[in-house]
Amino acid sequence: MRKALRWLLALVVLIGTVSTAGAATAAEPKAVDIKDRLLSIPGMSLIEEKPYTGYRFFVLNYTQPVDHRRPSKGTFQQRITVLHKDTARPTVFYTGGYSVSTNPSRREPTQIVDGNQVSMEYRYFTPSRPEPADWDKLDIWQAASDQHRIFKALKPLYSENWLSTGGSKGGMTATYYERFYPRDMDGVVAYVAPNDVVNREDKAYDRFFARVGTEECRDRLNGVQREALVRRAPLKEKYGAYAAENGYTFDTIGSLDRAYEAVVLDYVWGFWQYSTLKDCADIPADAKNATDDEIWNSVDTISGFSFYTDQGLAPYTPYYYQAGTQLGAPTIHFPHIEKKYIRYGYQPPRNFVPRSIPMRFEPWVMRDVDRWVRHNADQMLFVYGENDPWGAEPFRLGRGAHDSYVLTAPGMNHGANVAGLVPEEKALATARILDWAGVASADVRENPSAAEPLATFDAKLDKRDVQREPALRP
Repeated sequence: MRKALRWLLALVVLIGTVSTAGAATAAEPKAVDIKDRLLSIPGMSLIEEKPYTGYRFFVLNYTQPVDHRRPSKGTFQQRITVLHKDTARPTVFYTGGYSVSTNPSRREPTQIVDGNQVSMEYRYFTPSRPEPADWDKLDIWQAASDQHRIFKALKPLYSENWLSTGGSKGGMTATYYERFYPRDMDGVVAYVAPNDVVNREDKAYDRFFARVGTEECRDRLNGVQREALVRRAPLKEKYGAYAAENGYTFDTIGSLDRAYEAVVLDYVWGFWQYSTLKDCADIPADAKNATDDEIWNSVDTISGFSFYTDQGLAPYTPYYYQAGTQLGAPTIHFPHIEKKYIRYGYQPPRNFVPRSIPMRFEPWVMRDVDRWVRHNADQMLFVYGENDPWGAEPFRLGRGAHDSYVLTAPGMNHGANVAGLVPEEKALATARILDWAGVASADVRENPSAAEPLATFDAKLDKRDVQREPALRP
């Protein structure tokens, strides 16, 4: 009887415990899905979600003011993407400075810190363009303010450390963002970012082309470029047929002849921007005795005869507008080509923007950024490629810089990255990125040579290609 009573009492206690646990569980708030949290942000709307193992990937629109100084004067929808891993991980804020890809991808700092990634389409690149477009509102401060608003909107969700990054024009963008909003990010990783401080002084580029690679390679490239101008008449005829077949027009640049010369003059620059020394083997060794098709194919492969058409230029109107109003653009000379073969020379950005859009250059803008970086850079990393023409005018650090670095990857082009640095610098850069992101281990803090990316390399997500952009454009 006592045994039965003890059993009954134990059963009552057990049932009570289960009931209490069930009640406690029911009382706990259900976790809110990250998609719902994102869409609860005022101005945020979903375009689509795409699956990727280990992540959630969202393509979103975010409502931005056309003019951050006068937010009531109209808005536009800016496209962003979010590669979500975990709100407890750091976040990398990426922009390429142009349009944004709507497929999942992971930039190098994101792999290094094993974090989330927010990617922003630069304002005025379609579809992130106000209608009608007030081009006066396309400047580096307005774009930095776009990033600032996105950061402020997402920081409550992703509360750990943030790093900004970008390559080429994206590296410039990350730098400008830091200049105007230095308290937002915990670190900056700017890849192959040009720094055209004085737009009319471009001798650094001429010096670069006189030394880059090997003499044999330079001679091959110079030979093809010169020969393409010597044979202007027959190759222009080929160009005309090519344009007619594809429906290309030349209203913006002014003529097929101007477009032809622009493509040819981009040839040597385009090679070093996207190719490496070993690719010289693909360049005709004896240009004078090469066929017209060999010259055409080499120039088309590297520069692209479709680019200076109206159809090729149109997607890049926002870039050329900025180059002609604030960023600056390089001008180089061609000592290996007789002047009689060059009719226009390097044409200014004004020639690549429809005349209906007014432009006025502001020479003080880049001087301000350069001065700020020299004296105020804090936790900034600049990575350049030894054989990349855009590195001829890099950002430099002055005495006021703190915990900041300018590193060059030997033999690399416009795709230079941390992985391509010499081992000691690679370890240093990786360690600093981990530390800025707040995820460096005690071992790494004591010994930077132990630093390694925290996420395993994913061949699809971390594809190390160089995004093809306009030849001679960052």
